[in-house]
Amino acid sequence: MPDEPPGGLRALLPDLSPWRASPDFRRLWVSGLITNFGSFLTFVALPVQIKELTGSAAAVGAIGAVELVPLVVFGLYGGALADAWDKRRLILWTEAGQGVACAALLVNALVPSPAVWPLYVIAAFTSALGAVQRPALDSLIPRIVAHEHLPAAASLNALRWQVGGIAGPALAGVVVAYAGLGWAYAVDLVTFAASVALVVGLASSPASHEARRPSWAAIAEGARYAWSRKELLGTYAVDLAAMLLAMPLAVLPFLADELDAEWSLGLMYAAIPAGSLLVSVSSGWTSRVHRHGRMVVLAAAGWGVAIAAAGFAGNVWLVLLCFVLAGACDMVSGVFRSAMWNQTIPDELRGRLAGIELLSYSVGPQLGQVRAGGTAALTGVRASVWSGGLLCAGAVGVLALCLPTMMTYDARTNEHAVRLREKRAADAASG
Repeated sequence: MPDEPPGGLRALLPDLSPWRASPDFRRLWVSGLITNFGSFLTFVALPVQIKELTGSAAAVGAIGAVELVPLVVFGLYGGALADAWDKRRLILWTEAGQGVACAALLVNALVPSPAVWPLYVIAAFTSALGAVQRPALDSLIPRIVAHEHLPAAASLNALRWQVGGIAGPALAGVVVAYAGLGWAYAVDLVTFAASVALVVGLASSPASHEARRPSWAAIAEGARYAWSRKELLGTYAVDLAAMLLAMPLAVLPFLADELDAEWSLGLMYAAIPAGSLLVSVSSGWTSRVHRHGRMVVLAAAGWGVAIAAAGFAGNVWLVLLCFVLAGACDMVSGVFRSAMWNQTIPDELRGRLAGIELLSYSVGPQLGQVRAGGTAALTGVRASVWSGGLLCAGAVGVLALCLPTMMTYDARTNEHAVRLREKRAADAASG
């Protein structure tokens, strides 16, 4: 007999079923947590070092430009590799490669006259490795987590990112300010070594028998499959619209100035991940929701409304509250997007679809910074924030009307979810 659903406070706490049931999920989760903390050290140290060496804001901003092209190209090809190669091996080698890149940053920081050009080369190289690795990581989760535990696994993985997103930059700021850039890179290198040691212990995860060799034709096959699944297409489009139209991070320093609250800038940066964290630590309810597409739409529209409210608000504490609400909505959208992807995409296509997913949630924020800054220059900072939020809410509404299958999606009855659930049950019974 299945367990009764938990009640009271337990119903809100994160569902730890994936953690308890899957040793490989525990190992991968801890590995990611360790790497996440270390990566934030480099995330903060790298622009600080470029600023110290060049004194140019444009030179610092160029980091995003050199990272974008590898992200697009290798994200798509990395998805094809994830379907055709052993996922554990791909994760292991890309993790080790990022450790080597970190070692190169450390060496450059320790020489008497550090050079600037290696920082851009290493940033591009690391972006490419991360783009190759992420589809393998995402497509491995459905193999090591039970079908019914996938929404809980998405919440736990998001919790790991949010803990790093809040605590990591704070730790990085202290290390860079008081210990120096070399120590930041050195600690990051140690975290990569620890992560590689954990990944080595994962079970092998070879390609499925139906997998195609990595090629542009294989990538095109994945794109055609995504196009044929309008509910999946809707999740990509909704996320892209939300990030492109309503991501406010680029103008936060100017917003803090306009509110005469320069002291609040750090809180503004932390507010969105803090809202996401609040959802993660109370995410037990997500496992009992089945209309995932509807939740994606409502949450993305809520993100836009909350961002618009932040632009209209004149009190800094109200602005911070709006950003917390926006982060909570973004987290809800992310959990149910991930559940739809993991519970319906066939194993032999999962890596390529994860590559498309990577573009939807990575390129959007990059271009969203350009939109926010350009709009602020033309119309003002607060107008840039509230107009982006309203445009986001409107775009999400239009997408919901154009893609009704996303709104009617139900994990209990969707043909793709039912087929994959039955296949996994049959595989478990035969194994």
